[in-house]
Amino acid sequence: MTNPPAPQFSVRAEARGDIDAIHALTAAAFGQVDEAELVDALRASGNGLEGLSFVGVLDEEVIAHAMLSRCFVGDVPGVCLAPCSVRPEHQRTGVGTAVIEALLAEAARRGEAFAVVLGHAEYYPRFGFTPASGFGITLHVDVPGDALMAMPLAGEVPAGALAFAPEFGV
Repeated sequence: MTNPPAPQFSVRAEARGDIDAIHALTAAAFGQVDEAELVDALRASGNGLEGLSFVGVLDEEVIAHAMLSRCFVGDVPGVCLAPCSVRPEHQRTGVGTAVIEALLAEAARRGEAFAVVLGHAEYYPRFGFTPASGFGITLHVDVPGDALMAMPLAGEVPAGALAFAPEFGV
């Protein structure tokens, strides 16, 4: 007896009709609404970059989401990857990885120079992120050194002080 094939998901840019589903899945993934409200605030302010918010879809249901927001190192603009979420029942299926890879590829295609992420040091290196300290990036708040990471996209990663979009409160 063979196993049935794994369900196939697709990855695409967020559409206006996805907003409520993204809010619900982000709240479910994090077990609270803070990150879902952050996504909404980034989108509303324009700091969540138009066309740089992607979803993973299975059977017409949004099951994963990741977005890029504007950040700066010194006065050089880049993008920040966060928040990223996958419905709990679809975690570890590859959909989160696929969404993030597609999103970073689109950002590079659009000419974004670099990306940063504040996240799990065991997860994000698979995409090319390395400790931001290696690029000379600093942050005005204390975070574990291996949690703040950066990577080049279509340019160089500059050295200097990192500033996230104000919605992050950092």
